[in-house]
Amino acid sequence: MLFTREYALAARSREDLLLEGQAMRLAEALDARGQKLFGRSLKLRQVSAGGCNACEADVNVLTTVVFDLGRFGIDFVASPRHADGLYVTGPTPENMRQALIETWQALPEPRLCIAAGACAISGGLFRELQPGQTGTPAHLPVDLFIPGCPPHPVTALHGMLRLLGRI
Repeated sequence: MLFTREYALAARSREDLLLEGQAMRLAEALDARGQKLFGRSLKLRQVSAGGCNACEADVNVLTTVVFDLGRFGIDFVASPRHADGLYVTGPTPENMRQALIETWQALPEPRLCIAAGACAISGGLFRELQPGQTGTPAHLPVDLFIPGCPPHPVTALHGMLRLLGRI
């Protein structure tokens, strides 16, 4: 483990998060259709699927005047029916798995999924505590992985803007 001041860490696949001698492969933008649909306005439904609440605290920080996520056209909404995507935090224990899947199914198509934090990506610190806590379920197509425990708000913002083709 190495601690740095690097904030550009988000990736489009779990494999891109693994560094084995090569340079980090940062998140690439959505295809042209995805950028046209979500590039100027992205509404996300945040789901806390277990965990310690640190990721959720930093999600809240994104909406403050310091980061002002809304100025980039990205907002968190209260209902999955009003959302373009899902922002998942936590290791998804068995008792949250079905609720997460139903929330995903309630989102209108086309939709996207963001896994934020070590727990949502792989189960994090909770991975060995109970069977099945391996992060976002494999049958949810994750479009962006934001690493960290918790991910710094700048890392989350940078990843989302890269996904939308804004930087």
